[in-house]
Amino acid sequence: MGTRTIKVDYLARVEGEGAMRIQLRDGQVTDVQLKIFEPPRFFEAFLQGRRYSEAPDITARICGICPVAYQMSSVHAMERALGVTITPEIRELRRLLYCGEWIESHTLHVVMLHAPDFLGLPSAIELAEQNADLVQRMLQLKKVGNDIVALVGGREIHPINVRVGGFYRAPEAAELQALRPRVAWARDVALELTEWVSGFAFPTFEQPYEFVSVSHPDEYPFNEGHVASSEGLDIDVADYEAHFEEQHVAHSNALHSVLKARGSYMTGPLARYALHHDKLSPLAREAAHRAGLEPVCRNPFRSIIVRAVEVVFACEEALRIIDGYREPAEPAATVVPRSGRGMAATEAPRGLLYHRYELDEEGLITEARIVPPTSQNQKKIEDDLRAFVGQYVHLDDTALQWQCEQAIRNYDPCISCATHFLKLEVDRG
Repeated sequence: MGTRTIKVDYLARVEGEGAMRIQLRDGQVTDVQLKIFEPPRFFEAFLQGRRYSEAPDITARICGICPVAYQMSSVHAMERALGVTITPEIRELRRLLYCGEWIESHTLHVVMLHAPDFLGLPSAIELAEQNADLVQRMLQLKKVGNDIVALVGGREIHPINVRVGGFYRAPEAAELQALRPRVAWARDVALELTEWVSGFAFPTFEQPYEFVSVSHPDEYPFNEGHVASSEGLDIDVADYEAHFEEQHVAHSNALHSVLKARGSYMTGPLARYALHHDKLSPLAREAAHRAGLEPVCRNPFRSIIVRAVEVVFACEEALRIIDGYREPAEPAATVVPRSGRGMAATEAPRGLLYHRYELDEEGLITEARIVPPTSQNQKKIEDDLRAFVGQYVHLDDTALQWQCEQAIRNYDPCISCATHFLKLEVDRG
């Protein structure tokens, strides 16, 4: 049968720049590489020597799609280091801000980046030509998420209203109520989105994933809780680095994250759903059931449905917070600089995002560590490609390439977010 090589120099419809290479010999997979060749961006180094208060604004620049996740992980870690306690009202506002990010990010990925794969279309442009009304409605759904972020965070992209201890300004109840009708409309459109994507044809492909996510006893996770896995891991976020490590690989400018005890794992919507399905709102659970999802989904191609269900949940959660909102007496807690060490993990749309900071007595950052979801998932993406190609090796090169690219997009990789590390050492001996 000889050697076949599937090579994609530039992956389309992912955030950032990467490539893929798969080699087969006599029908067997001999090499799989997801190459991330964007240069390291050195955000940990940029943070060193800056004040603790600058971290939310600096880390927001890591990603234009999920800046809230970076801000929330940074402020939670700083508050842990500085011994800051926030009020319930501020906590609710943070969850509302997260709702906005999940709505806009998931909708963008589901409709513009991922759905064309299932419809045999090269891009969302062709989708818009076929169904302009649907695309327009989904763009409006995304805009509702952006509007929530703008109201609570100060602007749609790279919010500027977030600070350690809370916010620079808390919105008035009337401002949130003015947004309510559009959020209710968005919830109904999110249900349509879930129904639409549930009708796609999905490859038969399941893997024995170890799912990892933030875990809260009473809530579907956004920004607080332990770190838990489907294999029994349940640790305080302070113990994250005792159980997880990042490894250098020669073919990528991004680290591979692994569980020290067991290797690769999956974080993101499938993980959150598997571990916390019972904590979704009743409407979101019903939407998942109607879409054909079991309480645990191990087919990564069906992650597009789970993302749509999470949009339903985010709309429901936003409505709950808006209806129960009480303006905080102060927009932020008092923060006094001191030396300390703080860690936090929150749930970006793509999965768990870990931050750790060391501060000196003046509150200056002496060390920063950021582990984004894409670097945590990269090894599992390669595992999926290896297993998928092994089952579908009979496809011709064009069809196989299409579905391998689709397998990568299952993870909604944010490649730029993954290229943060400071030092690369590769032994090519």
